[in-house]
Amino acid sequence: MAKAYIIASVDVNDSEAYARYAALAPEAMKKYGARVLARGGRSEALEGTARGRNVILEFDDYETAQAYYHSVEYQNARAHRIGAADFHMTLVEGV
Repeated sequence: MAKAYIIASVDVNDSEAYARYAALAPEAMKKYGARVLARGGRSEALEGTARGRNVILEFDDYETAQAYYHSVEYQNARAHRIGAADFHMTLVEGV
């Protein structure tokens, strides 16, 4: 079974609200077995426009990643992020 990855690119606009999101999101990550492969750290745009922060989460499979995103726990965290950051999130199935 192929692993799945959630890739988020973020520009934070409201650090206090985003901090509330960041404090709540790990509850859902733990429940759905997310493994953090990258969070913050150095990055550069090789093509296109970069955002200030990047996150890569690994899940056992695509369905688990979908369940994580749609979970009550993650949606509760997400509510604090809305308006606090310009956010691009993609779910990708591995090979």
